[in-house]
Amino acid sequence: MHVLLIEDDPLVASGIRSGLMTFDFVVDHVSTLNAARQSMRTVTSDVVILDRGLPDGDGLQLLAEWREQGVDVPVLVLTARDTVRDRVDGLQGGADDYLVKPFDLDELVARLHALLRRVAGRSSGMISHGALALDPAAREVYVEGQLITLSRRELVLLETFLQSPRSVLSADQLKDSLYGMNDDVESNALNVHIHHLRRKLGSGVIETVRGLGYRLGKPEAVHLAGTPYECEIDKGQL
Repeated sequence: MHVLLIEDDPLVASGIRSGLMTFDFVVDHVSTLNAARQSMRTVTSDVVILDRGLPDGDGLQLLAEWREQGVDVPVLVLTARDTVRDRVDGLQGGADDYLVKPFDLDELVARLHALLRRVAGRSSGMISHGALALDPAAREVYVEGQLITLSRRELVLLETFLQSPRSVLSADQLKDSLYGMNDDVESNALNVHIHHLRRKLGSGVIETVRGLGYRLGKPEAVHLAGTPYECEIDKGQL
């Protein structure tokens, strides 16, 4: 999942970014409100971590702008401001969650997963699709009860499809879920990751919708490697 981290302390930001990356989050970091505005215009983020005391203003100012504009991305306020009044102001100002510094990384990760579950309308941590089950917290994927080995980006890509099972996702949307703003990306990287998922989970697990993008295949398309499944939609690359 793609996280936009808005934090002006470089040491705190570096620690959060490094920690979240070990849990397969893609993290873009900015340190000002203006940089955050620019990032939101150019990159699709699944969740935002927002500090309050930033060089060019209070993070709640930006949050109020987004909510007035109809931007409904989940926002977790992460700040040293710890009074009850501060928390109430944050939550009433549009924050979906509020965590006080200092904090534990495991708690931050758990709260981010909870926000993403809420957006997806799920109460359980497990995401299922036919014979496939993904545990976002444990970063494990099972097919027919058997553990499947996926690379970090293959797992992130699969999770992105599972979070939007009925949506056609463009190549740009998928790349945003996999890579940060400053990552060097090979031109065929997305196709390679999709090819690997199809090889490991079944050729029909991801369908190509010509001219538009990709979408999650039918539940019955998921199977252990070695069992063929013919996908009628997947007849070419974009």
